[in-house]
Amino acid sequence: MSVAAIVAEYNPFHKGHAYQLEKTKQAGFEQVVAVMSGNFVQRAEPALMNKHARAKAAVKNGVDLVIELPTPWATAGAMFFARGAIHLLGSLGFVDTISFGSESGDTKLVKKAARAVDCASVNSGLIGELMAQGNSFARARALVVESLFGPQIAQVLASPNDNLALEYVRAAETLGLHFDFLATKRKGAGHDQAGIFEGFASASQIRQNVALGESIEALLPAASYEVFKEEFENFRASADYKKLEAAVLYALRSKTAADIAKVPDISEGIENRIHFAASQAVSLEDLFEKAKAKRYSHARIRRIVLHAFLGIEASQTEGLPPYIRILAIGDGGKSLLKQAAQSAKLPLVMRAADVKGLDEKSKALFALESRATDIYNISLPKILPSGSDYRAEIFVS
Repeated sequence: MSVAAIVAEYNPFHKGHAYQLEKTKQAGFEQVVAVMSGNFVQRAEPALMNKHARAKAAVKNGVDLVIELPTPWATAGAMFFARGAIHLLGSLGFVDTISFGSESGDTKLVKKAARAVDCASVNSGLIGELMAQGNSFARARALVVESLFGPQIAQVLASPNDNLALEYVRAAETLGLHFDFLATKRKGAGHDQAGIFEGFASASQIRQNVALGESIEALLPAASYEVFKEEFENFRASADYKKLEAAVLYALRSKTAADIAKVPDISEGIENRIHFAASQAVSLEDLFEKAKAKRYSHARIRRIVLHAFLGIEASQTEGLPPYIRILAIGDGGKSLLKQAAQSAKLPLVMRAADVKGLDEKSKALFALESRATDIYNISLPKILPSGSDYRAEIFVS
């Protein structure tokens, strides 16, 4: 039995995701597993709907099993995001292929770019020189890749989905996992692109429509829209980062620069810049604007701020996720779980009680995840009480 896996946020599950899933199954894969971000996503903000609702939408649209990418990796930069996700998929013991959305639709090109990045990383002296000139790490690396391998390879680094995919390839090689890879060329709207193209809208456009009070029914598969409608009508969607604004500013102002220095992705004294910006900022966007610089991207600043707010420290992302948490089970998911019971290299967590028998690292991660969920619940239209991560049940289709 052939099994493919998709790394996703499904924020929300839209027609582009349904198209990728369809193409993956058409390629001959009988079952598909998704490893999906929790309640906070890589954009360093709360997801539109909670993870259990998004997992439910995924299985209602044909995904067979959804597992969780824990918050420290789900909210990290591309390399650590990919490493956490690929580690979990490898740990299941039955995934054959990683399927990914792609601007180029060219798996071989993405693999070439992965090798080029590894070579560019070896040339770290060149990257350092360019960063000393004020370039961000990502920009400096892209310039080195272009100088060594040409514009076609460099374009992969400039394409959000392809750039993330090359990190999947690199993560698999680093972890000694022998996956095949399958690129599905994006159809319609590009990543974060505004507007609707061929009936397809990007996730960011859909979230923008929700924020403006505009209908998104035509932009989602019917089953996905029904999940969103239920969440929205029960005041569980959509989450709004602005509802956490005062809490974030309070948390950052309560920390010293040394405290901020403990979170992931800190270097070159960036903690001092963020600490000062927090003392002067009067809103989240003001904080991000005051802290960013040419060599510090807006995305990096957002991630550092969120990690500081959630209490995520670098030591928690130095390793790899220690357990596999199941969020939802689709039509083929029960057979996959039976297989995982025999093949999985990590403990399977079906309910909060399963964590009690695990090691201290696992317990600490689950506690952090629960706290992040409690904070997420404050960002909803109607604030929910704490402890929902301990009470949540797996959705079974």
